[in-house]
Parts: sequence; C-alpha cells; structure tokens
Amino acid sequence: MEDVLPPEEYVVLWSFHGRCSEEQLSISKGERLMVHAKISPEWWWAELRGVFGYVPASYLYQGANEDEEEDAWQDEEYYFTYGTLNLHLEMLSDKSRTETYRRVIVNNSASLHRKVVMDLGCGTGIMSLFCAQLAQPAAVYAVEASSMVEHTKELVKQNACEEVITVLRGRAEEIQLPEQFEFMVESVLLARDRWLREGGTMWPSSAALTLVPCQAHRYYADKMAFWEKPYGLDFTPLQPLALQEFFAKPKFSHLMEPGDRLASPVDVIHLDMYTLQVADLEEMQGEFKFRLEKSGVFHGFAAWFSVCFESLEEGGAPVELNTGPDSEPTHWKQTLFMLDEPVSVRAADLISGRIILRRNPVWRRHLTVTIHWDINGHTQEEPTCQAGTKSFPMWR
Repeated sequence: MEDVLPPEEYVVLWSFHGRCSEEQLSISKGERLMVHAKISPEWWWAELRGVFGYVPASYLYQGANEDEEEDAWQDEEYYFTYGTLNLHLEMLSDKSRTETYRRVIVNNSASLHRKVVMDLGCGTGIMSLFCAQLAQPAAVYAVEASSMVEHTKELVKQNACEEVITVLRGRAEEIQLPEQFEFMVESVLLARDRWLREGGTMWPSSAALTLVPCQAHRYYADKMAFWEKPYGLDFTPLQPLALQEFFAKPKFSHLMEPGDRLASPVDVIHLDMYTLQVADLEEMQGEFKFRLEKSGVFHGFAAWFSVCFESLEEGGAPVELNTGPDSEPTHWKQTLFMLDEPVSVRAADLISGRIILRRNPVWRRHLTVTIHWDINGHTQEEPTCQAGTKSFPMWR
C-alpha cells in the first residue's frame, strides 16, 4: 500500500453499499470513519467500527457541515441560468419537445378534467397554460425556483388563466401546498414522495438512456487532427492539450451524422419513475453488447434519452419523446463521449462493456460517467482484443 498515513477521521457524505467479494466497506451517510491509506485517487482503505475495507474517496469529506452541503447544490448559479430568457427561448423553440407535451395533455384531457395538476420547474409556465386551456383542471400549481417566476405570473394573467393557475416560487422541498395530487408534469422524486396521491400519475412515467458506438470524423478532425499540419506547420505538440480540453468532457448538443452509427443502439439504463428512489440516483449502471454492422473508425459513444408518458385514458396509447438521431430533432440532440484515441474496427467485431453514472457526493448537481469497453475482433491472422476505460465529469 502507498501513501500510508496516520489514521484520519472523515465524514461519509453519501451512503455506499460495498461488495464483500471486492473487500469494499458499506458506509452510511453521516458516519465517521478512519482512513488508514489512500490507495488511489478513487479508493481509500478505511476502518469503520473495527471493520476494514475499501471505500470510494469521493464519498468522504473532512469537516462537512450543513452549510457546505447546501452550498454544494450551487443553487445561485443553477437558478440564475433558468432566470434568463436565452435558455427558455431554446426550450420553447424546440417544437418536438413542446408539441409532445401538448399532445400528451390533449390526449388525456378527459382524465385531467377537474383534477389537480402540479407543474414542477414550470419555467415560463407553458405546460401549465396548456393544461389550463386544454384540459380544464380544477387547479394547476406552477412551481418555479428561479427569478423567471415573476414573468410567469405575468404570462398567466396575460393568457387569462389566473383563476386556474397558481404560480409559486420555491423548491419542491420547501413549498407548502393545500393538497396531494393525482398528476404531475416534469416531476421529480422528492415531489413525488411528498405530493403524489396513491393511484396518481407521473409524467414522464419512465425514462431510458440509449448508447451506441459511433464515428465522429468531423469533430475529430476539427479538434484533434487540425493540429497536425495547419498552414504547413507542425503543431502536434498541442494535441495533448487539445485532448484534455475537447475530449475530457462530453460534447453536448452533438448531432450525429447519417452513417456515423456503427451498430444498433441499446438501452443501457431504464428508470421507472414510480419505483425509482433518490438513493438509486447515487449510482446507476447498465451493460451493453454491440455487434458492429460495418467497418470504420470507433471514435466514441453517442448517448441520448427517451421518456414515456403513460395514458390516463382506458386503452389509450402512451406517448414517447425520443431525443435520438432517428427521431425529430430536439434542442438536446445527442451527447458524444470521445475516446482518447480512435480505433479501427471491422464489421462483426463485438464491443461490450458497461456504463456507470455516479453522482458526486459533495457537488450534488455533478456526476461522473464512466464507460468500460472491450473490443473483440477477428482478423485473418488471429483474434484481437482491446480494452479501455474513461471517465467524464458532467454537470446537470
């Protein structure tokens, strides 16, 4: 073991269920343990009540207190973003997203009639307005934590919906409402546990994360190959810097080009919004196995999500919003996770592995996406195998 130190006391910021086979220690939020050795940046050797084992280093903190944990949400920065018009213009201009929500409400208008609706994170209130005008609910509570809420109130009045829609400013954990609900729009788990009546409906009802290995020739050329010979000069010493700057984090709003896909997409994570628990969000993982459909260059993985809205009408069909490249484009587009080095692959090669999403126990809006992959191929000479792992920090 390296970095052996006098034992130091640390506080557990989030619970972790260890695996006995890997000598991992199970720890619970708020517990205090002693760290005996910092084996690696990711795993430390610790003692809890006389039991030793490995614990994830990022789950521990010295001197944590309630104020620091609240700061970890970075609310001021997060809600400031939603208080500006730029982000709302992008969302409202996304016709696929917005029309899907309107279609869900229209299709279920009979069941929503005289019901109570909660629109959590309502933004400009467009979905609350859809509900009020198209479904005639008993009441709509539009909840927004950013400064946009003052403009939302004006929009509700401007559209003559103030008798139905009540606009409230605050987070789901803080607001007080007079009753429980049978329907929620864009709800979150804490609001579900606090407000959803037994037998009520969650929209979205389920969600899935989809992954596919892909090529990204244009992006690779723009960000990495560019430095090989710009203007006839050798700028390759800048490539390591480019790798860190452009490929260390995911590329958001990536529009996958036709022909970039190397295999059929796979849903790697499924979420049931009725049974999902807050603790489940700390670590989510899924496995994948792709049989490549063509030869090419494996630059990385593209990911996107889909959400499903179950019907409230008897026999009604659910409505899906899919942000993938084969569906009508949305403002989310796709997310690209680039490998450090491209890999030449052949049709019928097998790429398998798993993806892990770990929430940061200190900065609660941050998470790390780790992808492990193995490439098993066959050449005329002999079978080949390559393996890799890469972690990407994300902020949400």
